[in-house]
Order: sequence, then structure tokens, then C-alpha cells
Amino acid sequence: MPSVVGLLEQHELAARRRVDGLREEADRIQAELAVAELEWQEWVIARRRVDAVLAPDSGSTADTEITPDVRGADAPSPPRDAVKPKSQVPMWREGLAWSVLSVDYQRILQMLSDRLRLHQGPLTCQEMAAVFGMDVVPARVEALRSKAKRLVARGWLAEGQPGRFTLAQGVAGSGGGS
Repeated sequence: MPSVVGLLEQHELAARRRVDGLREEADRIQAELAVAELEWQEWVIARRRVDAVLAPDSGSTADTEITPDVRGADAPSPPRDAVKPKSQVPMWREGLAWSVLSVDYQRILQMLSDRLRLHQGPLTCQEMAAVFGMDVVPARVEALRSKAKRLVARGWLAEGQPGRFTLAQGVAGSGGGS
């Protein structure tokens, strides 16, 4: 007849083997999850980039369902460059108020204006996301980068160093802020 201590050791050994097996499985699943999350984030970024190219008005084409309207089939279609109010970023010029921009762009300008007023330096898009209280994930950072690059291209922002944004000269004084 086996001893009580011997039986306890057998049960302990079986439990240890089970724990080790479960840990190995958990590590494998964790690694697989990390790879899947990276792949998912890359697809989100790719979709947003395509959205930015296909919809220069910052509208999302991925969330829009296109349904043909047979009632107005004979009516002329609106011009392709017709835009919604405040959906495009106009070229900056002296005296142009920030109110011509959408709220997202105004928030970027206001934050950079505040930093300029406090004699603080330019910001990266990751830093902007953190200041806005967003999750600092590639999808959010890329969305901000797209907006910041659009503001640079239209003369509202300056990018002195790659990836570091500040207000363009003249925008702070005449923009009209909020």
C-alpha cells in the first residue's frame, strides 16, 4: 500500500504538469494575440489612409454605404468636387478665421496656439493624441498625422522637423482662435 506522502507527491506532480501545460498554452495564445492585434492595427491604418486618399474632405468612405437612387436617375449628378461646409481645409491667408475649419482641425490649431503662447515647442502626433486624451495607438496617431499634414500643405501649420508640428508664422496672430 502506497504511503500518504507518496500519494500527495503524485498528485502534486500531476498538478504541476497541468499548470506547466496551461502556462505554455497561455504563452502561445498571448503571442498569437499580439501578432493578430498588430495585423489588425495595420489594416485599420491602411483603411484610414485609403479613406484619406479617396475622401479628401475627411469623410470616411469605409463607413458609408452607397445605394443607387433610381428615382433621380435622369437628374444630373452633382459635381465631384462639391463639398460639405467646413469639410475641406482651405489655403490659409491673412485674416482667414479658424472657424472655416472643422472642429477637429480647430482643436489642433488651438492646442498648438496654446503651446506657442506658453513658449513650448512643437508636438508630435503621438503627443497630440495624449494631450487630447486619445488612446495612443497607431490608428489614432495616423488619423492625427493625416490632419496635421493636410494643415501643413494648406499653410496653417509648419513642420520644422519631420513629424513635429507647430503653427505656421502668421496663423497665430490672425487666425481668430476659437
